Amino acid sequence: MQASAGLTLREEHRCHGGSVQFYEHQSEVLGLPARFGVFLPPAALEGKRVPILYVLAGLTCTDETFLIKSAALAEAARLGLAIVAPDTSPRGAGVPGEDTDWDMGTGAGFYLDATQEPWSRHYRMDSYISRELPALVEAALPLDGTRRGITGHSMGGHGALVHALRNPEFWKSVSAFAPIVHPSAVPWGEKAFTTYLGTDRTAWRAYDAVCMLEDGLSHPTTILVDQGDADQFLERELQPWHLEKAALAVGQKLTLRRHAVYDHSYWFVQSFACEHLRHHAAILGAL
Repeated sequence: MQASAGLTLREEHRCHGGSVQFYEHQSEVLGLPARFGVFLPPAALEGKRVPILYVLAGLTCTDETFLIKSAALAEAARLGLAIVAPDTSPRGAGVPGEDTDWDMGTGAGFYLDATQEPWSRHYRMDSYISRELPALVEAALPLDGTRRGITGHSMGGHGALVHALRNPEFWKSVSAFAPIVHPSAVPWGEKAFTTYLGTDRTAWRAYDAVCMLEDGLSHPTTILVDQGDADQFLERELQPWHLEKAALAVGQKLTLRRHAVYDHSYWFVQSFACEHLRHHAAILGAL
C-alpha cells in the first residue's frame, strides 16, 4: 500500500463521510515497527487542518479497539475532530515473558519509558506517545497540532492523565474512562512499575496521576472522568476516590461522574464516548 512520510497505509475505509485509516511505520523510539489508527473527519478530507484527540486504549487492546468499539465516529465527524489511536505496547520485542501475562508486556506498555533491562530497549511508550507519534502523524496528515487533546480507557486513562498533567501546554484537553488513577497503590500498577521501573517507588511518582497532583502538577482545564459503579475492577485497581481527594486538595478542576450498573467494558465506554468528544471539542475549538 501507499507510503507517506515514513508511513505505510495498511487499510482505509470510508466512514460517516470521513476516513478510517490504519498505518504502520518503523519507530525509532521503540526500535520496532509500530501501528496506529486514525479517523479523519470530512473537514480534514476537504483540506482543513482539524483538532486531534489522541485515544489510549487499555490492557490487551490495540490500535483498532476504540475506533471499532466506541461508536463515536459519527460524532467525531460532526464535530470535525480527528482521532488518533496508537497501539498499547511494542509488538515483538522478544523480551522473555512478555506474552505470559495479559497485564504485563505485550498489550500492557502502561505508556511509560521502562528503565529496567531488558524492557528498556523497546518498552518506551512514553516517548512514543509524547514525541514521536504526534510529530509523525501531524506532519503527514491535515491535523492541527496546536489543538491536541488526550483521553483513554483503564490503563489508557492512566496514560492520558499522566501525559496531560506533565505537559498541559501540549495536551490542551484531557479526559478518561475508568482510569487507573493511583497505580503505585494497586496490583496492576505495582506489578507493571516494579517490572518496568524497578523497586524504587520514588521513581514511580512520575507515572502516577495522584502523586503528580500531590507533587504540584495540574491541568488548567477541567479533567472529565467517567466511572461505572459496577466495574469489576473498581475496588481493587481503579479507586477513583484517590484522584478526587488529590484534586480537591490542590484545586484541580475535576468532574468525576459515577454511573450505577455500568461495568468496565466498551459497552460502558460507548455509552459516554460522544460526551467525551464534545468535552474535548469545546476546549479545542472544533466545529
